[in-house]
Amino acid sequence: MAITQKKRIWGWMAFDWATQPFYTLGLTFIFGPYFAAVAAEHYLSTGLDAAAADAQAQSIWGIGQSLSGILIALTAPILGAFADTSGRKMPWIMFFSIFYVVASAMLWGLTPDGSNLMWMLFIFYVGFFAAESELNFVNAILPSLGTDKEIGRISGSGAAFGYWGGVVSLFVMLLLLAENDAGVTLLGNAPLFGLDPELREGTRSVGPFIAIWYVIFMIPFFLWVRDAPQKKAETPTMRAILTNLNLTLVSVFKRKSLFNFLVGSMIYRDALNALYAFGGVYAALVLDWQTIEIGVFGIIAAIAAAVATWIGGLCDEKYGPKPVITVSVLILIVVCTFIVGMSRDHLFIFPLEVGSKLPDIIFYFCGAAIGGAGGALYASSRSLMVRHAHPDRPTEAFGLFALTGKATAFLAPMLITLFTYMSGNTQLGFLPVIFLFLIGLVMLRWVNKDGDRAEWSA
Repeated sequence: MAITQKKRIWGWMAFDWATQPFYTLGLTFIFGPYFAAVAAEHYLSTGLDAAAADAQAQSIWGIGQSLSGILIALTAPILGAFADTSGRKMPWIMFFSIFYVVASAMLWGLTPDGSNLMWMLFIFYVGFFAAESELNFVNAILPSLGTDKEIGRISGSGAAFGYWGGVVSLFVMLLLLAENDAGVTLLGNAPLFGLDPELREGTRSVGPFIAIWYVIFMIPFFLWVRDAPQKKAETPTMRAILTNLNLTLVSVFKRKSLFNFLVGSMIYRDALNALYAFGGVYAALVLDWQTIEIGVFGIIAAIAAAVATWIGGLCDEKYGPKPVITVSVLILIVVCTFIVGMSRDHLFIFPLEVGSKLPDIIFYFCGAAIGGAGGALYASSRSLMVRHAHPDRPTEAFGLFALTGKATAFLAPMLITLFTYMSGNTQLGFLPVIFLFLIGLVMLRWVNKDGDRAEWSA
C-alpha cells in the first residue's frame, strides 16, 4: 500500500512529538534542575558556601553541554555527507535511536546523594548527542515534504506539534510522578507505582519515561517515512565524502547570504540553547524554585511555544522566515535583560520586599516568551536553511547547519561558566547571552530572505 504525502508529513512530524520530552523534561524542566539541585547539595557537603556550590553546579552542567556540542559539530557534516552519498538516512536514525533510548532510561540512576554525579552527566549528554545527531537526518527530509513556500508552514507545524508533546509529557510527569519537597505530586498524591519520594524516584523516573515515550511515538515515523530513491547509486568512501564536503565548505564562503545566515544562526542558536539549558537551573538556583514550580513554568513555556511556533509557521508561509527570526531574536534579548537584572530581592536597581512574588511572576512571563520566541526561531531557521540547501544534498546542508549550530556550542555555556565564576553571581552569568543574540541579529542584515538555493547550481 502506497504511503501518501500527507502520511509522510505526519510521520515526519511524529519525530518532534517523540523527541521533545528529552528537551522539555530532560534538558530544561525536570532532570536539568534536579541535576543542579543534587550537584549543588553535593558541593555544599564538600565545604563550599551556598553561592560557590550553586556556581559549581551550573559550571559542570555547562561543561557537559560544551563538550557534547563540540562532538556534534565535528561529526554532523561528515555523517550528513555520508548519508547523502549513500542516499540512506533511515539506518542512521535507527542507530542513534538506540543510544537515545538506552541513555534516557539510564538517567534513573541519578540518586539524591550525588554519588554518581559525573557519570550521570556523561550519560545525559550521550543521549543529547544521539538526539541532536538524528535530528540532522530528520531535518534533511523536510525539503521533500513540500514546495519552498509550504516548507515554512510544515516546519512550524511540526515544531508546534512537538511542543504540544512536551506539554502533555510535562503534565503527566507533574501530575503523576515528579514529587516536591513534601514528597507529593502536583495533585497532592505520592508518585505512582509506589515510587519512593525520599529517594526522589518520582523525579528520577523522567529518564525511563522519556525512553518509553520515544519508543511508542516514533512508530508512525518508522511506518510512514522512507528514504527517497536515489537517481544515482554511489558506494560511499571516506575520501569521496571528505572531497565533497570540502567543496561544499569552500562554496559556502562564496555565498554571501548563506555564509552570513550560517554564522548568524550559529550565534543566536547557541544563545537560545543556553537559555534552554540554563533556564531551569536559573530558576532552581536564583529563585529557589522546586521541581513542581519549575514544571508549571515549563508547561507555560511549552504551551506558548506550541501556539507561537504554529503562528510563526503561518507567518513564515506568508512573509518568509527572515522577519519571524528577527522578531524572535528581539524578544529573546528583552527576556535576557530581565534575567540578568532580576534576583529574589532586586529588580535591576530597585529593591524588592522580602517574600515578593514579583520575580516569580516576571519569570513566568519570561518562560512564555522563551518558549514562544524560541520555538518560532527554531522552525523558521530550519525553513530558511531549506532555501539555502543544495536540492541534491540536503543532509549535508543540515549537517553544516548542525556544524554551525554546534561549532560554538561551547561558547555560550563557557561564557556563562566564566562570567558566573568571575562574578560569583548566577544571574550575571547570563550577560554573554545578550551579546550573542545582538551579534546574530546584526548578521541577519546580509541574509537574503529568499535564500540563495538557485546559486548552488551556478
